[in-house]
Formats: sequence, C-alpha cells, structure tokens
Amino acid sequence: MSGLLASIKGPHDVKRLAAEELPQLAQEVRDLLVDSCARNGGHLGPNLGVVELTIALHRVFDSPRDPIIWDTGHQSYVHKMLTGRSDGFDALKQEGGLSGYPNQAESPHDFVENSHASTALSYADGLAKAFKLRGERDRVAVAVIGDGALTGGMAWEALNNIAAVKDLPCVIVVNDNGRSYSPTIGGLATHLAKLRVNRRYEDMLEFVKNKIGNVPVVYDALHGFKKGVKDVLAPQVMFEDLGLKYVGPIDGHDEQAVEEALRKARGFGGPVIVHALTQKGRGYAPAENHDEDQFHSPGAFDRATGVEKPKGRIWTNVFSEELVALGKERDDLVAITAAMLHPTGLNAFAEAFPDRTYDVGIAEQHALTSAAGLALGGLHPVVAVYATFLNRAFDQLLMDVALHRLPVTVVLDRAGVTGDDGASHNGMWDLSILQVVPGLRIAVPRDGERLTELLREAVAVDDAPTVLRFPKGPVAATLEAVGRLGEMDVLRSGEPDVLLVAVGPMAQAAMEAAVLLDAQGISATVVDPRWVKPLDDALADAAAAHKLVAVVEDNGRVGGVGDAVARLLRDHDVDVPVRTFGIPQEFLDHAKRPKILGYAGLTGQDLARDITEAVAKRSSALESQPAQG
Repeated sequence: MSGLLASIKGPHDVKRLAAEELPQLAQEVRDLLVDSCARNGGHLGPNLGVVELTIALHRVFDSPRDPIIWDTGHQSYVHKMLTGRSDGFDALKQEGGLSGYPNQAESPHDFVENSHASTALSYADGLAKAFKLRGERDRVAVAVIGDGALTGGMAWEALNNIAAVKDLPCVIVVNDNGRSYSPTIGGLATHLAKLRVNRRYEDMLEFVKNKIGNVPVVYDALHGFKKGVKDVLAPQVMFEDLGLKYVGPIDGHDEQAVEEALRKARGFGGPVIVHALTQKGRGYAPAENHDEDQFHSPGAFDRATGVEKPKGRIWTNVFSEELVALGKERDDLVAITAAMLHPTGLNAFAEAFPDRTYDVGIAEQHALTSAAGLALGGLHPVVAVYATFLNRAFDQLLMDVALHRLPVTVVLDRAGVTGDDGASHNGMWDLSILQVVPGLRIAVPRDGERLTELLREAVAVDDAPTVLRFPKGPVAATLEAVGRLGEMDVLRSGEPDVLLVAVGPMAQAAMEAAVLLDAQGISATVVDPRWVKPLDDALADAAAAHKLVAVVEDNGRVGGVGDAVARLLRDHDVDVPVRTFGIPQEFLDHAKRPKILGYAGLTGQDLARDITEAVAKRSSALESQPAQG
C-alpha cells in the first residue's frame, strides 16, 4: 500500500495533513474499502458513506482520550484505517484478521465493541457523566448514530437523559443516509426525508456557499440561519424541544464543513447534535445504484461490475418461499421485520402481500408487542429476526406474547454459529433463554424439507407462541428419517449403546459420528426431536433402553437442549448418564462457521472420539462395581 493512507499510523497523522490533501486521502480510503470488501465481503455501503465524516472526527477529537462510539459498529472500517490498521484490511473478517466491528483487542481506539443498534448514545451518556464527575473537563464522549438506529427506542431514552444535563460533554453525530439495511422506516424517517428533499434546505446550502463564501459552516452562523426556517427543519424542532443544541443539516461529504461544525460542537460545553447528510455507497457506482441496500453487507464480489459471487441456496431462501406459499393459503398471516426485510427473506412476502407486511425499524421490542396486538386482533404474525437480536425482546416475548398464550411465530435466522461477524452476532443464546418461557414451543429443522414442514406446523398452533430457528449459510442436504419415535424422527437405528439426540442442523455431524462409532463397535441410535420445547416424552423411554445419551446442539451448552433432556430424564426417573455437546459458554472470535464448530468439538470426528471415551469410562465404572448378592 502506498500514498497518504500508508503514512497514517494514528489520528495524529490525520491531523497533520493539509486540507488540500484530504480529498486524496478520502479516495485512497474508498479504494481500499472496495478492494477489501470485494475480496472478503463486508459492510461496504455504510463505510463508503462515512469517509469524510470519519476524517473530520479524527481531525477534531483526540481518540481514544475522546472516545468515539459507533452505532452500529459496522460503519467503523474507516475509523480502523485512520487509527493505524490499514495494513490489516487484506484479512478483514478472516480468522486472525481484523474484525468487522470495533474490537477492544485490536486497538484502544475501539472503545466499546458495539454492534447492536441504538446503544451508542447510552454508552456516550455514561462516559460523559463519568468524565464530568471525575473532573476530566478536557474529555468529550462522541457518539455516531445513523438515522436507522434512531428508530430504536433505546436511542430516545438516552437522548432524553443526555438532554437533562446541560453541561454534559457529549457530541452526537447523526449520520443520516436515509437507510439502515433498507430505507429507514417510521415517523422520524419521514421528517428527515422531507428535510432532504425540501427546496428551502437546498436554498440554505446555496446561501451558505454563496453568501458566506469560503468561510466554513460554523455553529453560530448556521444556527442563526436555521432559526428563520425552524418550521421547515423538522429535526431541529424535535431535538431542540428535547433541550439539545442542534447543528445542521450539513453535507456529510464536505469534510471542511463537517470539521468546522464538530469543532464548534466540541467547544460548546454541553450536549450537541451535529446532523450530517451522507450517501450510502458513496464513490462506488455499483453500490450507489443498488436499490436494495446500497451494498450494505455484500459477500465477495467482482470489483469491476459489483456482481456478487453466487451463494447458492441458503436456509433463508427456503423460509422465504414457504412463507409466501402459506400467505396464499391464509389471509390471516402477517409478517413483521425490524429493519431487515431482505436479510430475513421477508421481501418476497412483502412483494406478494404489501398490506400484510410491517417493517417497524430497528425496534425488536416493539415488533414483538405489536405482534401480540395483531394476534389479539385475530391474525397470526410471523416475526423474522436474526437470532442474536431476539435477546433484546425477551421481556416482550415472555410477558406480552407468552403470558397471553398468543399465536405468534418467531423465526430466527442466523441461529447458532454465524462466524464472520464475531461474538455479538453468534445466535447461540436462544435455546437457553427461551427454555424458561412457559407454553412456548421451539422447532429446529435439520434440512430444507423439515424447515417447510415445521414452519407449517408452527403457524398452525393457535394457542401459544412458537419459534423456528435455522442457521446461516447453505441449506443442509436432505436427511430422510428411517422411522418415528413419538413425534421425533429416527435417523438411524442401533443396538442399545448410545442414544444420539441431534438438534436440527447438527444431524449431519451426528450421523457422521454414528458411522465412526460403529467402526469402534459402539452402536448409536440417532434421533432428531424436531420440536425441542417441549421435548417428546418418548425420548425418556428411548433413553432408558440405552447406556448413554448424547445431545448435540448449535447453541451454548448452559441451559440448552442438553440440559432440557437431562431434566426430562430426571423427571421420568431414567438413570442414564447424559453428555451434552454444544458451543462453549464464551464470546467467540470471528472465523468461518466450520472452523468454530471444529473449535467447539462439534464435528463428526470430534463427537465420535468424545462419545467413545465416555462409553469406555462408563463401561469401566460398571465393571469395577462389586457383584451383587
């Protein structure tokens, strides 16, 4: 790597550049972004849109003494480059390489590992209060939040608290590009959209350029001008009614304008909002012209054309197609997404049934309680979210949906190990936290045919909530049952040695393990529960006929299906040892899904080895017991 970017080892190098050098730096940053994401995939569109904004932030503030908190962290690639990590972008999101999100282990400039939306303002509120109480009056907490993340209720809770402390050293940068994954939804989005297309806003920009001339857009001048058009500039009204000083809107790609506004905001001595208008995908034509999401997070693609490399058929495709089929059969079926229409596969349902599809923005809590209302009104909602984001709406699922025994189906995409996006995105918690919800039923398909089958069974339940979970990536090969045991599928019959309970997509590894066990003289029966909550009582009877039960799941080991199986056996007085195999209860570094499964001991070979050892220990213990009578 050569050029200006090669010389940037930290923010001090960004500060020393002359203003006329900054356009070249911005272009070099964009070139590296496109090259890296074309090779490895990544959040390209959001980062192309914040190049000048990030340069300005690092010229004005003193990171990490002034912590810059990114909401969400997927727009932090440029920040990483400007804090000395450009050389690492050839291994972006690869095992041992740079994370796709802020990562404290990488740099002190990554103050928090922020990747769930609408949280940055709360972090900034707490940091700024800490600086104030500790007398560190030269420090400022900076939060960068997109208009999409502002649709989350937590962001407004934080704004309300930030505004209450008039001398709080906090600067909030609203990165307004009109989109989260897809176009931003809701009342706030409507206000911001009106501002972006309002002729008087365009006149204001011309006024600044023509009347003020080459003088940068400074706080006082811009603030005074906007007072004259207060009724037009809706965001100012909203934010200033909260008691927050408001600067903008500013062209987020005019580095000098942003820089001067940030300097004034930093020196104000209290909380200030700087509103920057940016373009997602800026500077790369295929991203700018991509209607779906402006290359929000493409996989590897051809740099010249922007065409993504084929992904093949994935689990999400199967769900998407079957939901449309169900929608044609049932006019009471409605779909809800939290700003992730395309990623969760609801776009096809939205095209077929636009009046029955609701995008609530980044507001998972609202999504679940709104679904409860829809169910109370006689409909059957299907709420599709990534598994990691359901954590945010647990109380709503528990108290607003399950307490009322409402027919709401929650579909969890990216369940289990997701890999590339790191610790915050692995969907490894749901099978544990959902075990405590009374009346809830959980289905886990092992392949595409079971996904369609179980989705139909889930939406047929009319007296309780249901959850259907499936992983990221290519759909598993079809694995037919050889028999039934209660409501469970028997995938392989064996002599009474080991009962291997395979949860959903872990069935493939379990079957591989069974073949390897057979070579060791250990016979294994493999069953797929299909529904893992509640478990079928027939499982207890089957366990009683075996010497060992082994449960394999793509979830954290603590409180998951393995623990539920052990509890089932205790309740039925079945005294057979249970071995549980799952994801270690720790935050995992980013790597490809197969690599992480190997680390967790969830390959067929790993399972066969561990089960062989368990059987050997069990046999040895039995042989050492004194003879009876």
